[in-house]
Amino acid sequence: MWQTLLKHREFLLAGVILLMVLGIGSRAPSFLAPGNLVEMFNDTSILIILALGQMMVLLTKGIDLSMAANLALTGMIVALLNFHYPQIPVWALLSLATVLGLLMGVINGLLVWKLGIPAIVVTLGTMSIYRGIIFLLSNGGWINAHQMSSDFLGLPRAVILGMPLLSWCAVAALLLVGYFLRYSCTGRAMYTAGGNATAAYYTGINAGKMQFISFSLSGALAGFCGYLWISRFAVAYVDVANGFELQIVAACVIGGISTMGGIGRVLGCLLGALFLGVINNALPVIGVSPFWQMAISGAVIVIAVLLNERGNKRKGRLILRDAVLARQAPGVSHE
Repeated sequence: MWQTLLKHREFLLAGVILLMVLGIGSRAPSFLAPGNLVEMFNDTSILIILALGQMMVLLTKGIDLSMAANLALTGMIVALLNFHYPQIPVWALLSLATVLGLLMGVINGLLVWKLGIPAIVVTLGTMSIYRGIIFLLSNGGWINAHQMSSDFLGLPRAVILGMPLLSWCAVAALLLVGYFLRYSCTGRAMYTAGGNATAAYYTGINAGKMQFISFSLSGALAGFCGYLWISRFAVAYVDVANGFELQIVAACVIGGISTMGGIGRVLGCLLGALFLGVINNALPVIGVSPFWQMAISGAVIVIAVLLNERGNKRKGRLILRDAVLARQAPGVSHE
């Protein structure tokens, strides 16, 4: 049963999401309206993009808890620039946010790779540093919608083929990251580095370098989302996205990305984010308490971790079994 469940993990998760949507739609028919479903996906788009960045870090046996702080800092910087220099083109601010996020990811990656500091320690530290810098830049103040230009606020809301540009950014990120992990040498090396360090060593893959690349990419995606978040919600302040890093990790874990490295697919990452998106958007429609929402999310995360760990143990047992069978094979010398 466990093997079948793990093998069809993404199919099962997709079915659960569909049942949730239909069940809530039976109580609130307006929830199934195409416009509402598009808006729900749009609300989840930033989580999808960030979860893709976290997925790459998890594949290399790391974790990035500074993504939300990275997002908040880059968002505050571009919001301040837009407030003081509204003539700066939006595309330049978006590019700046991405580059700044990339630099913050590079810092994380270098500390983990070159100094050998555990990823969780590094990113907890940089998370606090980034939040502190936001306070210094803003003096604890807010940048509100009336202080932002119409172009700054309007770009993610531009509708293309029936969907806002923000949603198309999530679709593009899914396609690009999926192609990168499946077809590029670096993407495949990330799986090897996180899943089998011995094999990575003997094939010439530098596991530390793969972690550095994954942190850099996750930082760039967080910076990119910094502009998207601020323009989407039209406000910038110190505590923007505070605690959102837990949602990012949860989306990955629910989608089957192993915290032990080397296991996970983009489809699972998407489904994990959509699952949380349905919970966050749908349960309030039927009057479910926010505390129950938290409890439901937490229970699902625990179940997902148990399934992931069960799969890892099963994989380990198979490797040991195969090794024993190889040693017992007739005509094989073990001297």
